[in-house]
Amino acid sequence: MGERPVSSDPENAVDPFLKWAGGKRWFIRRHEHLFPKVFNRYIEPFLGGAAVFFSLRPAKPILSDTNASLIGTYQAIRDNWALVWRYLLSHQALHSKEYYYVCRAKKYRSTSAKAAQFIYLNRACWNGLYRVNLRGDFNVPIGTKDTIVFDNDNFETLSDALRSAKLLCCDFERTIDLAKRGDFVFVDPPYTINHNANGFLKYNEKIFSWHDQKRLRSALERARDRGAKILVTNADHRSVRELYAGFGNMVTVPRFSVLSGDASFRKLSTELIVSAGC
Repeated sequence: MGERPVSSDPENAVDPFLKWAGGKRWFIRRHEHLFPKVFNRYIEPFLGGAAVFFSLRPAKPILSDTNASLIGTYQAIRDNWALVWRYLLSHQALHSKEYYYVCRAKKYRSTSAKAAQFIYLNRACWNGLYRVNLRGDFNVPIGTKDTIVFDNDNFETLSDALRSAKLLCCDFERTIDLAKRGDFVFVDPPYTINHNANGFLKYNEKIFSWHDQKRLRSALERARDRGAKILVTNADHRSVRELYAGFGNMVTVPRFSVLSGDASFRKLSTELIVSAGC
């Protein structure tokens, strides 16, 4: 099967519907030239808010994350977007500080109801942060915004974009090991290096350790050697540069971090981009 061109038509792009820590909406807008122009399958093992996927809208992608609630939300929108939307409208109508905490503690049964709850909490919580306690319960406090449903929401288009996607809830190695010659693997892992005063180092380290960073490098090296095209974003830190030494091309790109509640962390930062075969 020959490699296919990437669709970069702005009319085909879809706005991400989730706010996600470390989201790459800014990256695909400013640095699209770093992406390969042609590839076979698109593979993304740390899906998060899926900004790059929704911008490229590649055919038959393989998308994964270890967050089961996140993957379940994408599946629900793909399979029955209208029901998810109706539930979300209900959350908007009932939204208040008291309702937020009632909804946060509630255990929904249906896939669509769980997805709407996930989206509601994402939009109503503090800065879109996703965090759970030791019991696995979402525990982020309410934020300052009252708007749950936006004018540019189009869940039908989101569903169309996801229609051909293979959605997996699994470890990143399993997903990357699916990559074959000509496939494109976009990798945006949780950052675990304290670079540029990253305020979320402590939390990230619990979910993605330095051992995981080394496993990731090894998995990507295997995929690269099979002929896959690789693009990795990571912390612009000496240890990461050493980890990826000899892997491929390295460039540094600027970004402005706005996630932290501490104003001292909201400043111009940089990220390291490593690529091979692109």
